[in-house]
Amino acid sequence: MSPLRPTLGQLGGHIGPLGASGWRTIDQRQVDLFAEATDDHQWIHVDRDRAAEGPFGTTVAHGFLTLSLLSALTAEVLEVSGVAQAVNHRVDRVRFRAPVPVGSRLRASVRLLSVRPRPRGFTEAVVSVAIELEDGRVACTAEQTTLYADEGAADGAR
Repeated sequence: MSPLRPTLGQLGGHIGPLGASGWRTIDQRQVDLFAEATDDHQWIHVDRDRAAEGPFGTTVAHGFLTLSLLSALTAEVLEVSGVAQAVNHRVDRVRFRAPVPVGSRLRASVRLLSVRPRPRGFTEAVVSVAIELEDGRVACTAEQTTLYADEGAADGAR
């Protein structure tokens, strides 16, 4: 599946549901690398034996690992064309709703909420993202705001 590729001028015409990313499997290696990068080695994430006895019966991904996939998964659904740069501006309304067991697959369902001009040649786009598990549960929800600089306004945006 290829992403929707509107220009900045066309983006506002796509308010509403945009679609879903492809499925992505969360594996233990990814969880271990995230633990190493963030210095979060809690047993529920990295100790397979202890986690097997725990509340989920297996290790689970860090909530922030799930959240960190937001940009990559959203890019599978929406790629604004003809922009000089895209800047992750903020993430709001984050909720961790269900654990992500290692070995499970997830995807992002994306809805474009708003598009508006901002100072210095930027356009702000806000998307609502639900990171869904293959079993139908929602693992995480968030609103992500991205600032896009039009190619023609890129020099003034610096």
